[in-house]
Amino acid sequence: MQYHPQLSIALKVTMLLLLQYSPLALAGPPFVTDDPEPVEYQHWEVNYAATKSWRHQESSVAMPSIDINYGLTPDLQIHAQPRYSYEKTLSKKSTGFDNTEIGMKYRFINIDYGNSSVMVGTYPMIEIPTGDSSLRPNMGKIKTFIPTWVQFNKDKWTGYGGIGYRINPGVDNQNSWYFGTAVLYQFTPSLQLGSEVFHETPDKPLNQSVTGFNLGGRYQLLKDYNLLFSAGRGLANIEATNKCLVYLALQILY
Repeated sequence: MQYHPQLSIALKVTMLLLLQYSPLALAGPPFVTDDPEPVEYQHWEVNYAATKSWRHQESSVAMPSIDINYGLTPDLQIHAQPRYSYEKTLSKKSTGFDNTEIGMKYRFINIDYGNSSVMVGTYPMIEIPTGDSSLRPNMGKIKTFIPTWVQFNKDKWTGYGGIGYRINPGVDNQNSWYFGTAVLYQFTPSLQLGSEVFHETPDKPLNQSVTGFNLGGRYQLLKDYNLLFSAGRGLANIEATNKCLVYLALQILY
């Protein structure tokens, strides 16, 4: 990775934006839905991110959230994501170190033909209970997400999505299913824009399902430095589940 003196301006602008914005957990930056494509072999991808979500009389901020990924083999990526969180309700405000997410993305199908390609993979995630118990109930429980992701590339278009099952132990909790799909278009060599739609069944017996969309993309600031961004809201049960969700990150490739 080359050093760029002009990067300092971009970094300052990005950090100012991060202080203004910052849960639904973001899986495949900049979207909630992920893809099966691993980080390049023997390379690092680190996303310094902030996420903020609003629900009825509640808000949640994850900042900083450091999404660390490494290409262990051409088809296997390892992942860790520690974060610091802020939770606000009508009755209290809580801050503290949150649970840490770890995972392994494995791509088991990768077919190229002409200017198109198809990939299929899985990306199991485990949420390790490293967080402050004041943030949310059941913080001491290990949670697991087991998905299957499919991706199709053709010319400047990229589409991906899939289905996942979330194991959510704890008092008054229940397991849930996740469905999501995203489509992006490469408008210029530096700018990729797209959208996603996702749905998750209730994670508690008395909760409502979450259905929403996000618009976002990726902008290359300099070689090895990208700005990731997205924003969206719910499509159903909006007040209770997802009035607004904003994500912003500086991605650095090594």
